[in-house]
Amino acid sequence: MTSGEIMMVFQEGMMVLLKIAGPILLASVIVGLIVAVFQAATQIHEQTLTFVPKLAVIGAILLIGGSWMMRVLVEYFELLLDMIARI
Repeated sequence: MTSGEIMMVFQEGMMVLLKIAGPILLASVIVGLIVAVFQAATQIHEQTLTFVPKLAVIGAILLIGGSWMMRVLVEYFELLLDMIARI
């Protein structure tokens, strides 16, 4: 296995990481900002008020995009298995 192949595996792994974690993190940040603005406007500072909406949005994203995320992971795993078989 050459250093170019190793770098390709790491680069592809980072892209898979961004593809899977990106939508979840982005939605969580957006919901957190919206809830923070709401809390600042109403002066309600309850810890569960930030947790429950984030949990609901993350669950919805996993329900909607879970099959796509799994497909991305399976394709990456198949790439790794093909590279292992060639060694």
